[in-house]
Amino acid sequence: MRAYIPSYDLRVPASLSEALALLAREPRVWQPFAGGTDLMVLLEAGKLPHKRFFSVARLNDLRGIEINADYLTLGALTTYTQVQQHQAVQKEFPLLCAAAKETGSIATQNRGTLGGNIMNASPAADTPPALLVYDAEIELVSQRGLRWLPYHGFHTGYKTTRIASDELLRAIRLPRRAANWRHYYRKVGTRKAQAISKVCFAGAALVESAVAQDVRIALGSVAPVVQRALKTEDVLRGNKITSAVIAEAKETLVREIVPIDDIRSTARYRLRVAQNLLAEFCESLAS
Repeated sequence: MRAYIPSYDLRVPASLSEALALLAREPRVWQPFAGGTDLMVLLEAGKLPHKRFFSVARLNDLRGIEINADYLTLGALTTYTQVQQHQAVQKEFPLLCAAAKETGSIATQNRGTLGGNIMNASPAADTPPALLVYDAEIELVSQRGLRWLPYHGFHTGYKTTRIASDELLRAIRLPRRAANWRHYYRKVGTRKAQAISKVCFAGAALVESAVAQDVRIALGSVAPVVQRALKTEDVLRGNKITSAVIAEAKETLVREIVPIDDIRSTARYRLRVAQNLLAEFCESLAS
């Protein structure tokens, strides 16, 4: 059953201030959208419950990629294609490029946005694990002002976040790191392309003298929210990556994630794949 288009109301604010005024005046009445790649799927299926939307696609305040000595900052409207094409992102944040390349078709990559991937709040999204590994921060803006939050903890449950009803996501910033971090990204789905992930794994580590001095691991599709594997990181951090350490890390990961059975896969399969990806990541550090 397809949606009845005249039953929906759409506005296109000319400025960020106009968009924020709309949210402040009628909180929870109007829902923002950017590329609309997820929204259009629900609309076509007749399963889009919200009726009043406004587009942020023309708001230049939400665009651009900037870099300084400490951070790389991406506007919320940065597309997956723009992520892949930016030289600084390619060089310093390759996990984000890998995730952007795995997201949907070329058409989706040209239109879909990093901010939209965050705000859609799907635990199966491709870019959030990479953002968690890179200790991303997000900027929320409203008529009351702006605030920066750690991305870790922004998702509070399935499809829920810490954003207030009068706020918009304006930007994402990534702290720049030493060049000698090692990076690993894998998405496991039904197909090699244009598939929702069954398990998504992102990892990065600083290895010196065969010891993992620092480690970041994040997974998608294994919990109600995209998840940092903090306890598993602790097993690896400060240790040489031996077979015994890898075995302990795998057992820790099983206790840390809570996958479910659903239409795409089973909890048992997700647990096994997550362990295998962790082992592959660890072995790449030990090589």
